[in-house]
Amino acid sequence: MEKNNRRNFLKTMTAAGAGITAISSASAISERVKGSKYMGGYIAPKVDKVRIAIIGCGVRGRIHYHHLSAIANTEVVGICDLHQDRAEMAKVKVLKNDAKRHANVKVYAGDKNIYKKMLTELKPDLVYVVTPWSLHAPMAIDAMEAGAHVCVEVPLCITVEEAWKIVDVSEKTQKHCMMLENVNYGRDELLFLNMCREGVFGELLHAEASYIHDLRHQMKDGNTTGSWRTYHYANRNGNLYPTHGLGPVAQYMNLCRTDDNFGRITSFSTPPRGRALYAKEHFAEDHKWNKLDYKGGDLSTSIIKTTMGKTIMVQWDETSPRPYSRHNMIQGTKGAGAGFPTRVALDYTKGELPDAVFTAMANKDGEHTDYHSWTEGEKLKAVYQAYDHPLYTRMKADAEKMGGHGGMDFIMNFRVIEALRLGQPLDQNLYEGIQWSVVGPLSEASVADNGASVEFPDFTRGNWKTTPPLPIIK
Repeated sequence: MEKNNRRNFLKTMTAAGAGITAISSASAISERVKGSKYMGGYIAPKVDKVRIAIIGCGVRGRIHYHHLSAIANTEVVGICDLHQDRAEMAKVKVLKNDAKRHANVKVYAGDKNIYKKMLTELKPDLVYVVTPWSLHAPMAIDAMEAGAHVCVEVPLCITVEEAWKIVDVSEKTQKHCMMLENVNYGRDELLFLNMCREGVFGELLHAEASYIHDLRHQMKDGNTTGSWRTYHYANRNGNLYPTHGLGPVAQYMNLCRTDDNFGRITSFSTPPRGRALYAKEHFAEDHKWNKLDYKGGDLSTSIIKTTMGKTIMVQWDETSPRPYSRHNMIQGTKGAGAGFPTRVALDYTKGELPDAVFTAMANKDGEHTDYHSWTEGEKLKAVYQAYDHPLYTRMKADAEKMGGHGGMDFIMNFRVIEALRLGQPLDQNLYEGIQWSVVGPLSEASVADNGASVEFPDFTRGNWKTTPPLPIIK
């Protein structure tokens, strides 16, 4: 397993290195494949009962197959993993949720390419790809070419070349390819999205987004996440995991949709220290983690300038000993909202906000909001009462029951099935997942060139200008 992980990683990184040097040429690709169709706002033919196959039964896979098998009008037809025991355990849990509905579920295991047999034999409507990063793009492409819609764990791709291949195949096959960015379905992220759509923050000008999460302990994992992610930390230097923070703020700002798009990125990384120190402290001198030359900086900071001149700061750090944060800040001409802790500051006079919201924010004279101080804690109850997203209020009880990062995972998985069944566009379209993911390789190119500005390819080929904003799903 370790040899396979390292071999696959080195192959991927060879391609990634070539991708960094060829970003300018890859960015120039603009011709749509003949017979293809733009996928922004695409509505697939309705599927009453969604037949699902799942590739990957590890930590994230468990959450997905539990949710998908519990949602009505689904049938889990296939489960695939390298490890037979994991796949069999997944089958047991799927049948526990509904033995009758999933009675025909088949297990595929033991070979890295056996998922292709599953796709050919079962012809599922929907495939979930829940595997190491380097496998996301090729498996997504194989699933679409086999006639299935596909949902892929984050990031959707790790090179610009992969990104264009995914776009071309999705547009040619007319199959959805959605990245599973669960944070877009968190309560506070949905709250801010609703407030942005209602214009509460005014014209949006700037956002900040982070994924700060000390995950050094994963280096102790046997054949799970740490066994392959550690090679990325060691051999790549950039903003490798941007989408948890970036996804929500990008949707607040309607990037890739009507209002704006990604323009340029500039990135810097700190020196690499934490992973090598952790390896030295926790592993024997001859351990594989002590033989790596760690090149990836502990903290990556990127500044994105949009096509319309707005800015986003994106940070990533899975190494430093500090509290978890996704930061999640949106700034407009009428105020700001921020996360960790959740807080809001608005610039309004009496009568311009719902009474309870204004009262919670009023300054001493009671005629204006006190935007010099954050409204937080108990005072936020009025904000939630006024602006909670209707999708969250509809799904709250089920989300709490089913779990998954506080329920955001379940809301996301439920919405995928609901959209396919009702004939709705998916909440996260192909191009959003692609644009959020390519921050990885583009930031690597910028860091390697001492913070030089790097242009985002326009994977929509200009069609973002006519793509409707994500509606407030009710």
